[in-house]
Amino acid sequence: MTHRFNRTALREYDIRGIVGETLGEADAYAIGRGFGTRVRRNGGTRAAVGYDGRMSSPALEAALVRGLRESDVDVVRVGLGPTPMLYYAEATLEVDGGVQITGSHNPAEYNGFKMVLAHAPFFGADIQNLAALAESGDWEEGTGAVSDYTIIDDYVARLIAGYSGGAFRIGWDAGNGAAGEVIEKLVKLLPGEHHTIFTEIDGRFPNHHPDPTEEKNLADLKKLVADKNLDFGLAFDGDGDRLGAIDGEGRVVWGDQILSILAEPILREDPGATIIADVKASQALFDRVRELGGTPLMWKTGHSLIKTKMRETGSPLAGEMSGHIFFAHDYYGFDDAQYAAVRLIGAVRLLGGSLTALKDAMPAMVNTPEMRFQVDEARKFAVVDEVLDRLEAEGAEVNRTDGARVSTPDGWWLLRASNTQDVLVTRAEARDQAGLDRLLAMIDAQLAASGLKRGAQAAH
Repeated sequence: MTHRFNRTALREYDIRGIVGETLGEADAYAIGRGFGTRVRRNGGTRAAVGYDGRMSSPALEAALVRGLRESDVDVVRVGLGPTPMLYYAEATLEVDGGVQITGSHNPAEYNGFKMVLAHAPFFGADIQNLAALAESGDWEEGTGAVSDYTIIDDYVARLIAGYSGGAFRIGWDAGNGAAGEVIEKLVKLLPGEHHTIFTEIDGRFPNHHPDPTEEKNLADLKKLVADKNLDFGLAFDGDGDRLGAIDGEGRVVWGDQILSILAEPILREDPGATIIADVKASQALFDRVRELGGTPLMWKTGHSLIKTKMRETGSPLAGEMSGHIFFAHDYYGFDDAQYAAVRLIGAVRLLGGSLTALKDAMPAMVNTPEMRFQVDEARKFAVVDEVLDRLEAEGAEVNRTDGARVSTPDGWWLLRASNTQDVLVTRAEARDQAGLDRLLAMIDAQLAASGLKRGAQAAH
């Protein structure tokens, strides 16, 4: 038996597609066979499986479990919950890998699979290997057992282990995503006053899209914080691995700003530590880490790439502009928005007790959101290379870590190719609007020189 995946579903960091079009139960079964084969050939025998709240997730989970078992792998089903709960299961149970069925922050018709093998990210060449195994039918054979393990209460207890964040008045918006039940259990254990919205897990996402990196999705949380006069608000994406925050005045505290707050307590404990952020993060973050005595490291965007770099450098903390926050300090090194929320509450208490005051103290920068526009798949990396060649010929100050990040007296701008879609990503940051306009003009000039222009915004 062989299987061929739709190539568009094979992403850099996961497998993801539109259910019924580019992804289905046959794919889930093949992923089970391929991942189970990798577990066995890595010397393992057991894998944990979790799933998010999408309507298609139970059927995909059943097919995945069947594929794993028929590759002679024992399956531990940990049930419905956020992706970090599956990561926690993989880190703490006697298993050799884990698979979470999740469409992450994508629209309701999407679903996908995130994997971890032997406590390490499973991505890139690993995902291409699953496709090769499927096309050749080179799968292990056997009959694995299946068991259920309810891990949610263990996970929630671990989230608040050693909590010292004090009592605040906080709003929580789960966006009808997979973290809803976890958040309801968590707030019952936290001191203070907590108001939750949209914690009912509903894969149709009836209230708003569960992506806290888009400010429009924070409107309900802003209203809750304003109406109840709360200290601040926290928001979560569809599978609970990305955190959003607003202060008491309803201002967004962006992912890189959250990271700058989280870094300070850690650098007090671990002076000189390496703090990693992706190339989309503000220069103000890297400057702040250096000011606090840390070692800032700019790295490539992508949760698997960040986790791998943390292991290489011994970094206790890393983050992405998109709200993925990774703690290796007193935790397991994976991105967990629920844990990051608990640590943020603690950091706010330690740093004076007001997220609003911390936001006030941050340098005022003028920046664009992440701008994404479609480009032919065959051209996207070539365009970035052309831009880099021109910039370096002009003597520009360019960082090549992940695409082109260009520093000028006005600030900086970024152009990079998405690893997961036929999309170019750009962002710019300056000290004032006039500077930002000049940076955007530079971006547009470089795109024009490669026969492109910024078009309509592409979805994630």
